[in-house]
Amino acid sequence: QVQPVESGGGLVQAGASLRLSCAASGRTFSTYAVGWFRQVPGKEREFIAGITWSGDNTDYAESVKGRFTISRDHAKNTVYLQMDSLKPEDTAVYYCATEKIPWAIEVLSSPDDYNNWGQGTQVTVSS
Repeated sequence: QVQPVESGGGLVQAGASLRLSCAASGRTFSTYAVGWFRQVPGKEREFIAGITWSGDNTDYAESVKGRFTISRDHAKNTVYLQMDSLKPEDTAVYYCATEKIPWAIEVLSSPDDYNNWGQGTQVTVSS
């Protein structure tokens, strides 16, 4: 069983940077693509970025392209989301999750294709 744990959220001003971490126990974490999602109250969970198990392929939502970077460190069993040039509209709870099928060679963007969700970390960007 893979159980991701997010960390790194916080309160920052617009234009600042944060790096979120998604750390998981279990040796199989490295065999799954990992996605980052975010959610605000009253809205559906939104795909932000994803990375395949190998790290060779990544995908981003248009709203964060050029500002956010996803990466992974297999040795540390951790996936990172570097968030630069943060905007107030980036305020949300951020979640990471693994794709349901291991060894995927493409990143999927629907929350329905993911399981093993973390508990989330709050990111608040003030103007």
